[in-house]
Amino acid sequence: MQLSPTDENAMRKLTSHLFISLDGVVEAPDTFVRPNLYADFDEFTRDTVAGQDAILLGRKTYQEWSQCWPDSTIEPFASFINNNPKFVVSRTLRNVEWKQSTLLDGDLAAAVGELKAQTGKTIGVHGSISLVQSLLLAGLLDELHFLLCPVMAGHGRRLLDNQGDPVQLDLKHSRATPAGLHYLVYTPRPST
Repeated sequence: MQLSPTDENAMRKLTSHLFISLDGVVEAPDTFVRPNLYADFDEFTRDTVAGQDAILLGRKTYQEWSQCWPDSTIEPFASFINNNPKFVVSRTLRNVEWKQSTLLDGDLAAAVGELKAQTGKTIGVHGSISLVQSLLLAGLLDELHFLLCPVMAGHGRRLLDNQGDPVQLDLKHSRATPAGLHYLVYTPRPST
C-alpha cells in the first residue's frame, strides 16, 4: 500500500536544535561555548543538515540570522540555511526578505500541521527559544536535539520557565565527544 503525504506514518518530523549548558541555559551559546568544542560541532552539523530540507524560525532568530547568514562562509550550515525553505512564525512581522523565506501567521498548530503533511525530510527549528517552548508545550515537537556543553553558564534563558506540569522526555540517542560535548536526542512523552 502506498502512503499519501497526509497519512500519519508519512508525516514529516519536527525537531528542535539547541545548544544547552549543564545548568539549562539555551540563550546565546556563543557566550558559554569554549573554543576547543567547535571542532566537535562539524560532525553534528553535517548529520543535522543532511536530514532536513526545511527550517522553522521564530521572529527574533529570523531577524538576527537574516543579517548574518546570507554572507556567511561557515559551512555546511551557511549553504543549508541559505538554500532551503525557511518558515518564519511571527505575529508582528509583515514581510520577510531573506531568500526562500515565508511568513507564517495565525494558528501555529494548523500551520505546523500543514508543513508536516507536505512531502519532504525533517523540518528543523534552530534557535528560536520562544518558538520551541510553544511547540513543546503544544505537543507539536517530535524530537528535541541538544548539544550539551560542559559548562555552567550561570545566567541566561532556560528552555522552560513555566509553572505548569513537568514535561517528560525519553532519551532516544546520545553521543559524547572526547572534549566533553554531548549530543542528546529526546522524544517528548505524550501528556496523560
